[in-house]
This record gives sequence, structure tokens and C-alpha cells, in this order.
Amino acid sequence: MIRPAKHSEHRILEAAATIAAAHGPSAATVTAIAKALKAPSGSIYHRFNSRDDLLGRLWLAKAAVFQDGWADALRHPDPRQAGLDAALSIPRTVRDDFEGARIMLLHRREDFLSGPWPASMKGEAERLAAQVTDGLADITRRLFGANTKQMREIATFSILDVPVAAVRRFVEAGEPPPRSIDALIASAYAAVIDSHVGAASRPASIHKARDE
Repeated sequence: MIRPAKHSEHRILEAAATIAAAHGPSAATVTAIAKALKAPSGSIYHRFNSRDDLLGRLWLAKAAVFQDGWADALRHPDPRQAGLDAALSIPRTVRDDFEGARIMLLHRREDFLSGPWPASMKGEAERLAAQVTDGLADITRRLFGANTKQMREIATFSILDVPVAAVRRFVEAGEPPPRSIDALIASAYAAVIDSHVGAASRPASIHKARDE
């Protein structure tokens, strides 16, 4: 029977996530991670080529947790419900992975990896970038019948901007967002979407009047 590795990639990433979430990515040095694991630094370099490699993969892993759940929610056959499910996936994921939330909402990708994506990570980084762009384009088209810049801004605001803003202050305070926030996000989503459904088909003069 093969014994599982004592210091697996998963355990190393978990230790790095705990440190980065509590003290920021700059605190997640190889020495600090090794100390948290009670492991020699060499065991970390055995799994990761460099600190940049480790932290870059950490950022991608946490981004995938948040984005994959958001993208899955958008697949609901009813577009209005799909957008709502996606918006509500954000506070739920924050509660499920609070360390990941602090990493994703309080820091930038550049705080984890200052240079370009290494070749080994480039494919996943491109997948995640396309996931958001394509997801917003598709839900905008499904909700409003057209993927115009104006309609896409409305979809982005209601499905991404509102829920992220709603949870960020709790994450900054070190507290998971209360479940009551979900109802507020749902109310804001409904108000925005309901007031703009059918807007894509209105005459240009009406769009102009709404913008003035």
C-alpha cells in the first residue's frame, strides 16, 4: 500500500491560503509556509518550482472555486433565475470558503504573481478570463435579447457588482456575510433586471432619455 505524501500540494496550498488570508500574500513566504506545516523548505520546492509558482497556483485555485460556481449557476434554463442564482452564488461561496474570499476580494492577482502567467498556468488563467466574459455575454443576451454594451453593463452590475460589493465589507471585517444579505442581493437584482427587461428593444430615443 502506497503511503500518501506527508506534504502534498493540497496541504501546501491550504497552508499558504491560511497565511495569505490572515496576513496578506506577502506574508506567505516559503519559510512561513514550511513552518506552518512543520516541514523543511525543501519539501515545498519539491512540489513547486518557486514561490511565484506556488502563489500563482493558489490564486488560480481560489478564482476557480468562485468562478466555476458562478458559471454553473448561469446554466439554469430560465435566464432570470440563472442571473439570480449566479448573484447568490457569491455570498454562499464566501461563507463556504472564507479564506478564499479574503484572497480574492481583498487582493489583486498581481499581489500573488507579479509577472506574466507561466506556461503551466496560462491555460487555466485564460479559461477563467473567458469564463467571465463569455458568461456575461450569454446571460445578457438571454435576459435582454441583445448583448449590447449598455445591456451588458446592467447584467454585470446586477450579477457581479452588487453581490461583490455586498459581501466585501464583511470580508474586510473578518466576518462571513450574514444570510440576510442574500435577500438584499436578490431584491437589488430583481429591481435592476425588472426595470430593464425589454429595454434592448426600445427605440434609441427612449434609451437616451433614460440616460439623461
